[in-house]
Amino acid sequence: MSHPVTWVAATSAIVSVAYAASAQESPTGLQQRERGACAGYTLFSPLRSAKTYLIDMQGNVVHSWKSDAPPGQTVYLLDNGHLLRCEHTGGNRAFHGGGIGGRIRQFDWDGNVVWGFVYSNSKHCQHHDIEPLPNGNVLVLAWESKTRAEAIAAGRDPELTGREGLWPDHIIEVKPSGSSGGTIVWEWHVWDHLIQDYDSTKANYGKVAEHPELIDINYAGGGMRLSREQRMRLESLGYLPPSPNRRPRGGHADWNHTNSIDYNAELDQIILSVLSFNEVWIIDHGTTTKEAAGHAGGKHGKGGDLLYRWGNPKTYRAGTPADQQLFAQHDARWIPPGHPGAGHVLIFNNGRGRPGGDHSSVDEIVLPLDAEGRYARKPGTAFGPARPVWSYTSPRQADFFAGHISGAQRLPNGNTLICSGEQGQLFEVNAKGKTVWKYVSPFRGDIRPPGPGGRPDGPWGRFRPPPHEGADPSGRTKRERRFDGPPPGPPRGLGAMRHPPRRPPPGGHDRPNALFRATRLSPDSAGLEGKDLTQAAAR
Repeated sequence: MSHPVTWVAATSAIVSVAYAASAQESPTGLQQRERGACAGYTLFSPLRSAKTYLIDMQGNVVHSWKSDAPPGQTVYLLDNGHLLRCEHTGGNRAFHGGGIGGRIRQFDWDGNVVWGFVYSNSKHCQHHDIEPLPNGNVLVLAWESKTRAEAIAAGRDPELTGREGLWPDHIIEVKPSGSSGGTIVWEWHVWDHLIQDYDSTKANYGKVAEHPELIDINYAGGGMRLSREQRMRLESLGYLPPSPNRRPRGGHADWNHTNSIDYNAELDQIILSVLSFNEVWIIDHGTTTKEAAGHAGGKHGKGGDLLYRWGNPKTYRAGTPADQQLFAQHDARWIPPGHPGAGHVLIFNNGRGRPGGDHSSVDEIVLPLDAEGRYARKPGTAFGPARPVWSYTSPRQADFFAGHISGAQRLPNGNTLICSGEQGQLFEVNAKGKTVWKYVSPFRGDIRPPGPGGRPDGPWGRFRPPPHEGADPSGRTKRERRFDGPPPGPPRGLGAMRHPPRRPPPGGHDRPNALFRATRLSPDSAGLEGKDLTQAAAR
């Protein structure tokens, strides 16, 4: 084992990220820097901003890129110094889930768009994450639309199926071409790897417990069941579109809600963080598209079936709720070669709904690979490991809780950079859990994500319209007041008693500083070679 630390590193110095603290009252910028922090530059794109920022270890902006849309949701700096950015442009009425994007753009160092690719229509839409590959292609995570009838025909329990049907996830690999567009050279679909024991008349009927490599179409773990307060908070952060006036019947269409994708070039495998299942999945990338749609072929002879899954064994009937280890997790990624823990997987375990109380942790697991490169498992049992090899949490657990978004990155010196996304807070801890660097984003957004159908009105509108005669003095539209609460003044009438004003969510702010995640770049990163990284250059 290449990462010699104990499980659950105790921490004596923890950055307080109290969930209920107001963003308006919290200091921003660099808060702490101690000896032992890993040198480099940190890249992030605020959820409600058209800009992407690169900061130094002092918290100074040394470079930025400006777009015309908020992220959708991740950004990467390529080896050629270009920025690869997912973007949410609106206009897609078929999909409205959290993390929605739809467009990928590549900007050169000077901010010029040099490539764009749109993957958004009534049948599919990019969301959350992408992954640049060593060959220059891009893996794209996306939803695809299946009608209610199609879902039921595939063995889905009608009681679990809403009128929007299902949006199972799929992956496409895009080879860029020209200044816009590209060719899909490989793809993988959840829909090709289903099993169910509800309807014996369907071809995918079988014993779920005997097929952990397949995905139970009737698993409904409740990962997308948000309280009214949680939904309000995500709307406030700019992550989730405003909720419709109606409540959908049946299960949520965003059935998988996969929120991250990472690639291991040595293994030629892909890891996915599947929030609604509270699991991470690994699949074989060494297949053709035809093999990826089946159950044979590829480097492991299993086609596109799951090679490995971890976090919630009850999804394949190999455990009980007591065996669940992941809770609404994000950002599952391999620790890269040359870093302590190389080959292990690091996961931001959000901890929403965790037994014993909501609190987050960053968990590192050792994959159970045998001598032949297979993921070892005894039939009828859950995939290992039994527990993480290392975890970071707070001594007072409630002090570290980001119920949504967020991420973590292992750094070359063995430290771990943590993005507590809801609070816009970045902090770095060493292997013993001591905080050695802390930064709170001061960027509260210069643009508001487009609303449903791309309309520029409401709480997701791009700009507030100027006040007009007879308007609310704040300049808010009627739709904005419905989400932000009434204008100042005492409530009047019986209606005010029946419908009290909606208060901002805990930690809320009408222009919050939330971050989906962040990446620390080494000073010798290829993408930074020859670049002027001074404050003066950023101006």
